[in-house]
Amino acid sequence: MKKEIHVVGAVIESEGKILCAQRGPGKALAYLWEFPGGKIEPGETGKEALEREIREELLCEIVVKEKITTTKYEYNFAFVHLTTFKCMLTEGVPTLTEHVAVKWVPVDKLELLGWAPADIPTINLLVNEND
Repeated sequence: MKKEIHVVGAVIESEGKILCAQRGPGKALAYLWEFPGGKIEPGETGKEALEREIREELLCEIVVKEKITTTKYEYNFAFVHLTTFKCMLTEGVPTLTEHVAVKWVPVDKLELLGWAPADIPTINLLVNEND
């Protein structure tokens, strides 16, 4: 039986662009792009986990706004439940601590990146919302 992992992802928007983060080597899904975030720890809400993860991973502060969607994706290592939220950067400049790259991408160009599969439903919603 595969384990179930609950994670959150931040769709941080600024000036019509979305912050995208590329996973590093030596990790599952190496070099794929994702929305920054991470695992929800016991006792945390999704919002609290996302604020903590962005503080730890990107050395920034965010305000978590509305939920976009929750998807479940079966990877070879686990079932991942990803909940994405629209977020606003309130303090700091994204700084690499875990990812190999971050970049701001216009919504209509998001589909050009090689995304982790669990993130793709959010991409589709963002692109369709932008049409």
